[in-house]
Amino acid sequence: MLRLFVSCAKGMEQLLETELKTLGAQSITVTQAGCYVDAELKLAYTIALWSRLASRVLVELGRAETLNAEQIQQAISVYDWTQVMRDTHSFVVDFHGTNDEIRNTQFGAQVVKDGIIDFFRGRNAQRPNVDKQVPDIRVNARYHKNELIWSLDFSGGGLHQRGYRKQQGEAPLRETLAAAVLMRAGIHQQLEQDDPVILDPFCGSGTLVIEAAMIAADQAPGLNRRDWGFLRWVGHDRSVWHSVLEDAEQRFKTGRNEMTARFYASDMNPKLIGIAKENAARCQLGQFIQFDTADALDIQAPAEQGLLIANPPYGERLGEEVETLLLYRRFGRQLKQSFLGWQVALLAGDESLLKRLKLRSHKKYAFMNGPIATTLALFDLTKEQVEFTESQSEDLSNRLKKNYAKLSKWARKEGLDAWRVYDADLPEYNAAIDIYGDHLVIQEYAPPKTIPDGVATDRLWHLVEMVAETLPFDSSNIVLKVRKRQKGQEQYERRNRQKQDSVIFNVQEYGAQFEVNLTDYLDTGLFLDHRLVRKELFDKCEDLDVLNLFSYTCTASVQAALGGAHSVTSVDMSKTYLAWGERNFHLNGLRGDQYEFIQADCFTWMRDQRDDRRYDVIFIDPPTFSNSKRMTGTLDIQRDHVGLLKTAGRLLNEGGVILFSNNRKKFKIDEEGLEKAGYSVNNQTDASIPEDFKRHKGIHHYFIISKDY
Repeated sequence: MLRLFVSCAKGMEQLLETELKTLGAQSITVTQAGCYVDAELKLAYTIALWSRLASRVLVELGRAETLNAEQIQQAISVYDWTQVMRDTHSFVVDFHGTNDEIRNTQFGAQVVKDGIIDFFRGRNAQRPNVDKQVPDIRVNARYHKNELIWSLDFSGGGLHQRGYRKQQGEAPLRETLAAAVLMRAGIHQQLEQDDPVILDPFCGSGTLVIEAAMIAADQAPGLNRRDWGFLRWVGHDRSVWHSVLEDAEQRFKTGRNEMTARFYASDMNPKLIGIAKENAARCQLGQFIQFDTADALDIQAPAEQGLLIANPPYGERLGEEVETLLLYRRFGRQLKQSFLGWQVALLAGDESLLKRLKLRSHKKYAFMNGPIATTLALFDLTKEQVEFTESQSEDLSNRLKKNYAKLSKWARKEGLDAWRVYDADLPEYNAAIDIYGDHLVIQEYAPPKTIPDGVATDRLWHLVEMVAETLPFDSSNIVLKVRKRQKGQEQYERRNRQKQDSVIFNVQEYGAQFEVNLTDYLDTGLFLDHRLVRKELFDKCEDLDVLNLFSYTCTASVQAALGGAHSVTSVDMSKTYLAWGERNFHLNGLRGDQYEFIQADCFTWMRDQRDDRRYDVIFIDPPTFSNSKRMTGTLDIQRDHVGLLKTAGRLLNEGGVILFSNNRKKFKIDEEGLEKAGYSVNNQTDASIPEDFKRHKGIHHYFIISKDY
């Protein structure tokens, strides 16, 4: 009798127990990520060949209480390894678990390997070789709570490797998970129907539909495997194995001949359809599956009702999030229109995506698709599906249409590629929508604490849907951001994006060209609400020396330079943003020694300047708060603005001005303190708010400050 541990992915244990019972197992103990089974050799072969859910089959060899590496090596060295392998065999050790002494699995594997070699040396046998690529014997060692368990990897490579999938798509579905999804979706009940129909409109490389066809044809999932971990095991019985194998081959032959189920599979990617056809052909099921290149949103149901099962895109890559959201919404409509009477099973990477279907599921199951948590939702479309509605849809649509019609004409007249079309006009939809050329950026404001997360998320998704339906922008050009309260320089930090995902291009503003990056940072490199302030710099800086503090991407500096400034100096702590600023200068043909870019803490830099360095215009647009490690102390603009302005005032030429702006919502300038220091304050906030920000007058504060001489 063998003691087996049949492993599986977490969440599949109960399904695996049921499957093992159908395969003839009786003594089963369910545990985390698998089941223990007491089995005769024939049953062990049967489980390895027939289990659609198991990841591996391990035959337990021994176990021992051990505390350190020396005891592990000793326990291994006294085990009789002639029951497992010969000294002419090669082997490899897979080790799992750690403690204070065994700090990594590589060291643990080395200790077990040394114990095996010690055993053969102790018998004056030759030293067996270690082969990490194609070993004769694979030993699995697990160390947990001071107990070591060592086993023969009976199956060898992972049992998801059926042998038919030589190529796959970018986000492959593991075969064992596909089988679990099919079982939860009721594949066996479906196949009991007359002339059953299975359809997958997002088939990718075909894993789901091929696994379904294998079940229908009674094909053992391991029938196409050629390598097994037991083939060179000393305890291997070829006659028993071949009887199990021959029985499986006969069952498959009969199953193919009696196949009545029909399978339909499609995908938009013709390359993936080609791969899927090759995969199906390898397991001799290609003639039973009709593969087509098609958009899932255009698929019409076959005349017969059946089971639609699919693993739609998760939208993991940047730029796909909005497209995926809209895909689910449109696919939900497609299901209601064309698949009434069907059973539907969808595996999704996010519950919020399933909600966009606007269908009511009757069952949900949690699975792990590699590192991604997924949800399988089952829908019975033989029952009436109540459409979930959003009462404010018409109000939102009308507002978007009205704003776009009005502001797009204004933007064209002004010569603007970048402008705001919506700014939380309706309180329920608390977001800003900005247009950058042919792209849209939707920035969600952090919802009030009184609004449940689920409600806020649903409103955001509904806003995105309405934007896509109402405004003339391709869904692939919609970028979604969640804007939360930031600390210090956090709003300027680069987000974790793959370089190839970045959306970077140039936009025009009053004749100037600016580079915008819609994806890599919370902000895009262009503060749209400061547009009129930048225009003022263009209009009033001819032949003047200009200093731009906290210069960010130097857009204000560009307008001053284009306006004919004698010199422009830009100071910022960020090397990244200064380099961006230099690119903005080059975009506009601005080169020369009169343009300086200085990486420094603005406070420190101003204090270090000589008395003869003076400017006619100083533009200051600091962050509301900063605790950056690169600056001395912290900056709180409400607390520190008088000191900041007085320090900057030392660098003013006689008759010069400071243009001071900030975005603190409840900012109040200390006019009294500034007047005592000899400065006059002219509040120009209202005049500096552009047309597309009129609803949001608190977006910034702007003052012209002059020094009294």
